[in-house]
Amino acid sequence: MQADRQQLETMDRGSMLHPFTNLRTFSGGQMPERVMTGGSGCHVYDADGRDLLDAFAGLYCVNIGYGRTEIADAIAEQARELAYYHAYAGTGSEPAIRLADRLKAMAPGKMSRVFFGMSGSDANETQAKIVWYYNNVRGRPEKKKIISRQRAYHGSTVVSGSMTGLPIFHKAFDLPVPQVKHTTTPHAYWNAEAGMSERDFARKCADDLDAMIQAEGPQTVAAFIGEPVLGTGGLIPPPEGYWQEIQKVLKKHDVLLIADEVVCGFGRLGTEFGCTMYGIEPDLVTVAKGLTSAYQPLSAAIVSAEIAEVLEQGSEQFGTFAHGYTYTAHPTCAAAGMANLDLLARENVTQHVADVGPYLNQRMQETFADDPLVGEVRGVGMLAALEFVADKANRKPFDPAIGVGKRISAAAFEENMIARAMPHGDILGFAPPLVLTRDEADDVVARTKRAVDRVRDELTREGITIAA
Repeated sequence: MQADRQQLETMDRGSMLHPFTNLRTFSGGQMPERVMTGGSGCHVYDADGRDLLDAFAGLYCVNIGYGRTEIADAIAEQARELAYYHAYAGTGSEPAIRLADRLKAMAPGKMSRVFFGMSGSDANETQAKIVWYYNNVRGRPEKKKIISRQRAYHGSTVVSGSMTGLPIFHKAFDLPVPQVKHTTTPHAYWNAEAGMSERDFARKCADDLDAMIQAEGPQTVAAFIGEPVLGTGGLIPPPEGYWQEIQKVLKKHDVLLIADEVVCGFGRLGTEFGCTMYGIEPDLVTVAKGLTSAYQPLSAAIVSAEIAEVLEQGSEQFGTFAHGYTYTAHPTCAAAGMANLDLLARENVTQHVADVGPYLNQRMQETFADDPLVGEVRGVGMLAALEFVADKANRKPFDPAIGVGKRISAAAFEENMIARAMPHGDILGFAPPLVLTRDEADDVVARTKRAVDRVRDELTREGITIAA
């Protein structure tokens, strides 16, 4: 068995390009390799025999938990019947048709049509193309700019990667493209002025957006894209009143709103969608991850009735709607989606999150709010984050070279728990499967406490000052 493990590791290091990996250190054997072999509930197992509590649900996506045979059976049954057929030229399959109709009814806003892809990245790429097509049909070829936020995450393809507001996704890739702009991160901890209330800060964010639209020219700005809660940028809930203020600006300038529900959708906040929680009325909605709980790759760009009508008008001007992928509306993926949504509904998972999510965040607050290493404890639903600082009273960050967030993530792994070091700052993020129990939430907090204490002791031994 050990020989097989070593053979796999050698094969992997010599064959695969891994995403978001230091390619030199990985291929050279200077960083550890993880080969995952199984999972059940909120736990995954690796080839070294470790049982790991997955406090990040893969990448926010295994909402219903690991090892659900109901979804595996649905995939197998569909694969035996019709594993694949394309969706071009009006061709459909029963699971894709039924899933599209179900999503249209579930989605926030007045949605009318569903376009399937394989990932949140390609779905947001589709949304950009739809927005551009929409304005071409309406005779507004100059109205093409899309405004996102700094620290937003919307994908890693060319346009979705441009809409992402994290420098690591742009550096060395010639991004962002010029049609994409970025406005203020709605994170009061770092960006609000001293003494500013959350509502005042929300109005400032809206004023910044308004000023950007005015400077660019409202006739050139087509859409605004936003996650209801910022995900990979740091798991940041919006300040009070933020979405109401932002939507006033968008309506004022006739700017479409794309709600990126890839992380928040299907119950993660304790509501069906993030839009539901924050009173967001979108024109377009992007979903992925929780759509199948990652049992198969599937995403969807969902558009309103008004946009769908304009797209149909486009056929009169441009003929065929010339966008799509080989695997658009893949029948096996759609079957997984239907089975996943059945489980979420039957087990009332959204209500479960509404109960356990606040408990998880309460336990985080109780345990870490007064910790001198922790500047902010934040979260909503089944999302939580700890932001680490060198000087709590003065909100002074650590030197990034110390890598505090990464070190605490590594220490959590030594506690047999997976929590993610977020890519912008010293932040430890949590997004566990939505089926996490209260006992498991206590376990997450206990393991995190041991990891934080361990790294604090290391920093002290290294002579790195932590000011209370």
